[in-house]
Amino acid sequence: MPRHGLGPSFAASPPENYERYFVPAIGEPVATELLRAAALRPGERVLDVGCGTGIVSRLAAEAVGSEGSVAGLDVEPGMLAVARSATVGAGIEWIEASAESIPLPDESVDVVLCQMSLQFVPDRARALEEMRRVLVPGGRFVLNVPGPKASFFEPLSEALARHVSPEAAAFVERVFSLHDVDQLTALLEGAGFRDVSVEAGEIELSLPPPKDFLWQYVAATPMAGILMEAGEAERKNLEREVVAAWRDYEVDDGMEMGQRIVVARAHR
Repeated sequence: MPRHGLGPSFAASPPENYERYFVPAIGEPVATELLRAAALRPGERVLDVGCGTGIVSRLAAEAVGSEGSVAGLDVEPGMLAVARSATVGAGIEWIEASAESIPLPDESVDVVLCQMSLQFVPDRARALEEMRRVLVPGGRFVLNVPGPKASFFEPLSEALARHVSPEAAAFVERVFSLHDVDQLTALLEGAGFRDVSVEAGEIELSLPPPKDFLWQYVAATPMAGILMEAGEAERKNLEREVVAAWRDYEVDDGMEMGQRIVVARAHR
């Protein structure tokens, strides 16, 4: 069933839109860098925590091959439903559970991956302890988080607060809320990880044109419901302000922007 009111028509659920729009534009490029940092080997057992619709899990399954195994864990059943439909026959196990309570035995996986999701976990320390618990001795943990918020996203955050609601703007802020190198180092060391290394870099992203990306991004997130409840005038004002601000990022066939990504590596 189409979703109307958010610019073009979108799928009924944010997870479907996430897979269709967010993954190609942002999720897959960032996941490719995460997998490069993880350096997975054939035959390894991998757990992808906060897997969303499964882009990291899919890339990991390719890397470890048929002799390895991959499980993707997420607390949102809608995300997992899309992940399952996108990976029929891939042999990936999908687990509905929170990062703070992983239903796997101690020392049962070789590598734990966590892409752009720890910032949304209520109890980060507990989640990291759980991720360490399921790793074998010497097992690897690789995490990435975005932030601080690139100037590109500032007009979106400001326009949401002005024309829609503080709640809508708060989601954008939360996306970029965990990026301090010292804070991440302390969290990992506090959870018992060793050989902790946290580094920041920047990834260049190629995005759709301003209006298209605005509504694709909104429709793929919890902001979709909030924007659907807003009036048409508020949506038009949001679109006008954000699209005008994003003209500075336009290239021939879309937009280009850079976002700082923090990557953490550690061992059990």
